Amino acid sequence: MDKLDKIVEARMKLRARFEKKMRDTPSVSDGQPQGTGPTNRHGMPKLPIGQFETEKWPVLDLGYKPNISLDRWRLYVDGEVENPVVLKWEDFMDLPQTEDVSDFHCVTTWSRMDVPWVGVRMMDLAALVQPKDTATHVMFYGYDTYATNISLEEALKPDVLLVHTADHVPLPLDHGGPVRVITPQLYAWKGAKWIKRIHFMAGDKPGFWEARGYSNTAYPWRNDRYSE
Repeated sequence: MDKLDKIVEARMKLRARFEKKMRDTPSVSDGQPQGTGPTNRHGMPKLPIGQFETEKWPVLDLGYKPNISLDRWRLYVDGEVENPVVLKWEDFMDLPQTEDVSDFHCVTTWSRMDVPWVGVRMMDLAALVQPKDTATHVMFYGYDTYATNISLEEALKPDVLLVHTADHVPLPLDHGGPVRVITPQLYAWKGAKWIKRIHFMAGDKPGFWEARGYSNTAYPWRNDRYSE
């Protein structure tokens, strides 16, 4: 069995393990989602409550844009996993590549629709490292020292990607290049820019914005922006 076959087999096992939890999350099963427009592929209104559509892509960060060359870039995946890895750029690009189109919802009220992406599914990365039964959440860390937490059932959804291409060109530095995480079913702060490390956790803890009053769950169709 080659590397791709192993990843596919492990992906299917993970999907079966988390399928019910993923199906029951509010981002796909909310009986009364708030928003307008036609429904997206998850059955939610395309434009969540409190958002406006823009064709521009505003730049938001912590004031530091780490310029990491491809030969120096590394992705560390560790924590509650059977096979922790450190991926170089060529290792990352050797993983199954996914093309997808999804929407990008920023907590500051703008949404960018139908963005074409290319990258690696978080599900496939998880299949590579094999989360232990103790794993419940992940923490994404960026090269800019940013961190954000997400439940494993949200992280493993098929449109959560580590993207290196957006709008048919390499992801710009301003938007987190060479690689950032996207979480189309959650507000975009849950996807770290300039991704450096993914840490699988046995339990939850807040990231940068969550510790500063932002919601821990970040569901756009519930206007779930800030903690109570």
